[in-house]
Amino acid sequence: MAKCDQGYRCEVCGEDVTSIVDSDLYLRYVIGELDPEVLHKTPERHLRCNPVLAQFIDDDRFDAVDVGGMMDRRHLDGSFVAQRCELVSRGYRRLHEIIAWEGNRDVTTYPLADVVARYQSR
Repeated sequence: MAKCDQGYRCEVCGEDVTSIVDSDLYLRYVIGELDPEVLHKTPERHLRCNPVLAQFIDDDRFDAVDVGGMMDRRHLDGSFVAQRCELVSRGYRRLHEIIAWEGNRDVTTYPLADVVARYQSR
């Protein structure tokens, strides 16, 4: 089994991140916040271990995260929050699509279509 299929240790809590749907690393990659060139050498975290990102996931399969303090989405610009929720939630839904794929998974096909288009236009 490939290392990417086994999971990685969370740099915050030290536990294994055993599923792509719990992966902060792959969510950031899917939404275009992590360059493909550094994917293999970027530390992993559980989504819940990065609450500043996780608070923007609006999906019934994910229990809401409250951050508190200045980075809490309730204290941020409403337009920014709406855009961020849309992007991060789309990315989270994409992780669920990926885990349902059968056969060989090609990591280059993981990102959202608009992210792939942005990479190709560089």
